[in-house]
Amino acid sequence: MPDVNVKLDILSDPICPWCYIGKTMLDRALAQRPGHPFVIEWHPFQLNPDMPPEGMDRRAYLEGKFGDQAGEVYGRIARHGEEAGVPMDLDAIPRTPNTLNAHRLIHWAGLEEKQGAVVDALFQANFVAGRDISDHDVLADVADGAGMDASVVRRLLASENDSQMIRDRDSHSRQMGVNSVPTFIVAQKHAVPGSQPPELWLKVIDEITEGLAEQG
Repeated sequence: MPDVNVKLDILSDPICPWCYIGKTMLDRALAQRPGHPFVIEWHPFQLNPDMPPEGMDRRAYLEGKFGDQAGEVYGRIARHGEEAGVPMDLDAIPRTPNTLNAHRLIHWAGLEEKQGAVVDALFQANFVAGRDISDHDVLADVADGAGMDASVVRRLLASENDSQMIRDRDSHSRQMGVNSVPTFIVAQKHAVPGSQPPELWLKVIDEITEGLAEQG
């Protein structure tokens, strides 16, 4: 097979449970195809772009967004995560954060080719440990764990560096028709919406690999 890279762009928000589940499913497929052609890049999409910078109480957020169905909606997510073997402790999350700073960190991680590790750590911090991923100390800790310079990240977070760029990229995705996450875009052509099982990704990878082999 020719040595060809295929771009896999992923629009996601680190407070989106389906994004967490979707990444886990994708990772399981990639582990079964270590020679996969994907080059992965993560892109910002805020579920709550109008969230106050300090976030808000999680219960108030859920009731405001889902009303009386909040318990049912998140109960379904918890059951799906459990069935898929994806650890989540939704009750441990005290506040729903504004994720602008988390997306800034993901962007900076991309410059150092550390996006995957940072995205993983943000999902773990939010959904397993119940940490506030808008907090600068938490984000610096995530950066440090991924091999980034935490002191540099702290200085960047204290500034407005790349904040408007993240907002603009988020807005551009919405203008292009993206209205939910996760959204996976294969080879800048084919959109795969939602959390998909490993079997689907294995089929996609195998079809791409076969196509590249035929071209070669």
